[in-house]
Amino acid sequence: MVQAKSWILAKHFDGFPKNSDFKLQVEELPEPKDGEVLLEAVFLSVDPYMRPFSKLYMKEGDVMIGGQVAKVIQSKNPAFPVGSHVVSDCGWRSHALSDGTGLIPVMSDWPKDVSLSLALGTIGMPGLTALYGIEEVLGLQKGETLLVNAAAGAVGTVVGQIAKIKGCKVVGSAGSDAKVAYLKELGFDEAFNYKTVGSLEEALKKASPGGYDCFFENVGGIFSSVAVQQMKNFGRIAVCGSISTYNDAVHQTGPYPLITINIKQLKIEGLMQSRWEHKHPEGLKKLMAWLKQEKLKYREHLTKGFENMPAAFMGMLQGENIGKAVIAA
Repeated sequence: MVQAKSWILAKHFDGFPKNSDFKLQVEELPEPKDGEVLLEAVFLSVDPYMRPFSKLYMKEGDVMIGGQVAKVIQSKNPAFPVGSHVVSDCGWRSHALSDGTGLIPVMSDWPKDVSLSLALGTIGMPGLTALYGIEEVLGLQKGETLLVNAAAGAVGTVVGQIAKIKGCKVVGSAGSDAKVAYLKELGFDEAFNYKTVGSLEEALKKASPGGYDCFFENVGGIFSSVAVQQMKNFGRIAVCGSISTYNDAVHQTGPYPLITINIKQLKIEGLMQSRWEHKHPEGLKKLMAWLKQEKLKYREHLTKGFENMPAAFMGMLQGENIGKAVIAA
């Protein structure tokens, strides 16, 4: 018997999450049955999507959703031997029983000098989101100009670097001077702190006077309304997220000026990396190759301790992280 801990949604979030919205639960797990494995979390993920998804897909008392890298510590399933590692969607659990459904083995040739935590970040869901957004949705071409907001986050950092690999000009916005400095380290051509500029419109014009061919959208709200008007004719927008609106008690509507979209004939398309699941092995290999070639750099915001997951989640929503927010169990 294994004592398993899990964080449950005690109460649906009303505005920004509070400590009282979470509850730590403890239970005893039985031995695995035939075909099952017992998993122990090694790294756990907190991501912006968890905020809106909790409202749409969860009820009070459910275990918080989310991904993790887990180690197989007991197995009665030959596909997952003891000691192997998998990416799992078991949520905020220290241990879990699984029949193998949905478990994704970590790449068999994962380099020993690369932390497995990256399977939740640059070489995982966020990295794939960036890759597919650029290649499948935007169709970004050499010489084009790309704008990405929340650029110092788990997705945005990868978006900007892939665009540079493809020979594009990249403009990024972030919410602190430290984040802007990091974007410069990553090779962004222009970067600015959207919280301190006098005028967002002027900042965008200064960064790219000729406008933007593509926009990788992570923020929503006012930023989007202003950015859309800086797009070139026939520009393309990949909508990944809208983090500026996730904690609003009253949902914002109409962030995009429709007359501008019509006149400039812009293409706007939402994306989730799961649409291209059949391409995941190829995509992960591409990301790992860029990492090993030092074309793709990363930074992680690491929180130690399973008990600190709610704090890590709320900190991520407040923009405390540079790069991927990860919890080491």
